[in-house]
Amino acid sequence: MTEEKEKNININETEAKKDEKIVPDVTGDDEIKKTPIVPATAGTTRPTRPARVFKKNSSFRRKRTERPRSEFDQKIIKIRRVTRVVKGGRRFSFSVAMVIGNKKGSVGVAVAKGADVALAIEKAVKKAKRDLVKLKLTSNKSIIHDVESKYCSSVVKISPTKEGRGLSAGSSAKNVLELAGITDVVSKITSRSRNKLNIAMATLQALKEFKI
Repeated sequence: MTEEKEKNININETEAKKDEKIVPDVTGDDEIKKTPIVPATAGTTRPTRPARVFKKNSSFRRKRTERPRSEFDQKIIKIRRVTRVVKGGRRFSFSVAMVIGNKKGSVGVAVAKGADVALAIEKAVKKAKRDLVKLKLTSNKSIIHDVESKYCSSVVKISPTKEGRGLSAGSSAKNVLELAGITDVVSKITSRSRNKLNIAMATLQALKEFKI
């Protein structure tokens, strides 16, 4: 009986050794530990993890700074492309005629050139601000008396009217009078010229009689 028991013990030991798995020790020791493999039981399931939700990081967004609005309104009278002939060929640029005003008695007209339209407009605005004309108007934003002026071949005549009648003008003379804030006047172009720049300059020259 004792021999049979010993044989059974030896068989059990060999079967247990087969089920053992050799795992290296991660603690840094040179010895190798043997850990038995635990068999997976039927019917056991791993707990499901909740889905990860990613949020956008909005802290790095740049906030747009609003530019302060200019007190002057702008009106482009004319844009044209200018060609200059040089030794190497032709060079193109743009010419812009512009009227600016604050509708409170200040108005200016200027012409500027640039390599592109945006640059020409910027130059024209700076030039018009430098040459602003401040006017002395009546209480109803009109002029005191009739006035007439000539610039090149353009002749413009401006006359005051009754209060509440409004502005009656045409071509670029209307742009100049509107941006100056003048109402209750009648403007008449007594020449055959249709050049908008000359008409605007003639209107501005006529208004200079009421300059402060």
